[in-house]
Parts: sequence; structure tokens; C-alpha cells
Amino acid sequence: MPMKIFVVDDQPIIRDGLAYMIGHQSDMVVVGTAGTAKDALQGVEETRPDLLLLDIRLPDGSGLDVARQIQPADCSPKILLLTTFDVDVYVLEALRAGAMGYVLKDLPTPDLLETIRAVYRGEAMYRTQSASWALSQMITSEATVADGAPLDGTSPLTDREKEVLQRMSFGERNREIATALLLSEGTVKTHVHSILQKLGVEDRTQAVVWAFRHGLVR
Repeated sequence: MPMKIFVVDDQPIIRDGLAYMIGHQSDMVVVGTAGTAKDALQGVEETRPDLLLLDIRLPDGSGLDVARQIQPADCSPKILLLTTFDVDVYVLEALRAGAMGYVLKDLPTPDLLETIRAVYRGEAMYRTQSASWALSQMITSEATVADGAPLDGTSPLTDREKEVLQRMSFGERNREIATALLLSEGTVKTHVHSILQKLGVEDRTQAVVWAFRHGLVR
């Protein structure tokens, strides 16, 4: 079944272009579009998409506010923020709002489509220059990890899993990690699953937060 995507952007030409591009993918379908925060919230409630592709600056508010209001709801979509602004504070607020990804509008079309697929699979996709700073700030101020994750400098991970986690922290996808570490993509997926289980976290974003908090990545 194709993933259901709702597109939010205040500029009609960008919104329609994204909808057209996404609508021509065999594994995606656009269930709605909106140009304002109000219409976005209403549209998500009516269509129940799997993924919300969301601009930050909207005429009646912020896409970050939309993300904050949607995330606590049952059956909430995964959120991917698409913006022209590589602003560290925005990235930090996106993390706090529970967004799975933050990418810029100058991303090539094939890369954007693959990012959408990755976020749909539950992979964190924070691929901007501000991402490392935002993760560090989140960890310092209010990051939360599972109670079972050790906080004494030890690690439940094998050396290979640490290598995979480091590359996850750089925003690399499974295919890129596999190439860099000379592994099969299936093996990388197995390592990622093991990492999430050992750390007691739900997704790659929380795993990356753990990596920064424990000094595995700086």
C-alpha cells in the first residue's frame, strides 16, 4: 500500500510541484495539501496521512507549532520539515517537537524522495549543518533516553554497532553505512535493529541522542 503524504507549503507553486512529484511515485500518494497551519491541522485530522511534509514558515503561524500539536495525537504521522532555513534554533525546536527529519529545499529531487522513504521507515534524517549543534543542545538541556541505557560511560554496544551508530549520527542512510563499512545493507539493518533494542529507544533519532550524550559522537 502506498504511503499517504500530506504536503504543507505556503507557496502554491512549490506546494503543487511537490504534490506532482510525489504523486508520480509508485509507492507514494498525496492525500491532501495545505498552505496554512490551520488548514494543515484540519487536513491531517481528516486524511490521517502516514507522513507530513511540512514547511516551517506559514502565513498564520509556524510549521513547528503544527508539529507540536500533531505529535501527541493518536495515529500521528511522521513529520519531515522541508525549509529554506538552516537555522540551528529551528533544528533544535524540530527535534523537540518530535519531527523525524529536517532537510532543505535545495535538496536534489531524488535525495528528497529517498529522505521521505527513510523517514517513513522510521529513520531520523537531520542532514543540515546545524543538526550536530541542535542535538548537542537537546542533550545538554532536556534529552531523555530509556531508563535501561547506561549513563556511567559504559556501552552495551559492540564495536561494530558503535561504528554503525557513529555513521547514523552523521545522517548516513543504511546504504551509505554499508558502503563505508564494507557490509551488506541487510547486515546494517540488523545492526541498527540491535542498537535500538540494546539502548531501549524507539527510533534512530533517540539513538543518535544517546550517541551524543555518551560522547560517542561530538
